Amino acid sequence: MDWLQRTITLDPKSRGFHLVTDEVLAALPEIRDVRVGLLHVFLQHTSASLTINENAAPAVRGDLERHFDEMVPENQPYYQHTIEGPDDMPAHIKASMLDTSLSVPVQDGAVAFGTWQGIYLNEHRNNGGARSLVLTLQGEWA
Repeated sequence: MDWLQRTITLDPKSRGFHLVTDEVLAALPEIRDVRVGLLHVFLQHTSASLTINENAAPAVRGDLERHFDEMVPENQPYYQHTIEGPDDMPAHIKASMLDTSLSVPVQDGAVAFGTWQGIYLNEHRNNGGARSLVLTLQGEWA
């Protein structure tokens, strides 16, 4: 069983749900040599999140953003953590609801997504900045 770990930095993204599958896979060309394994993706931030979802219809990403903004609104009177702006505490809540890591099986040199699946970086801040991902690939190389 071999291991490979690499940290990448994604360019800053606007608030919303962003498909980043291509960026993740471009950072791991070695995945083509993995017969069976697991790709773990960890986001090193507390106001953004990761998820796997629809990779074809952009409307899904917009609908997710609108839904989470409705579920977790800004400027609630009970928020105490407000020093970093009105979008900060809601961003932490959204990140906790979704998660900051995910794992995907690797089969015969490719991630084993189902039809229409891709990796999203969910930016919950208006100006979140660059985001770092730790990519860990474990498996049996061909």
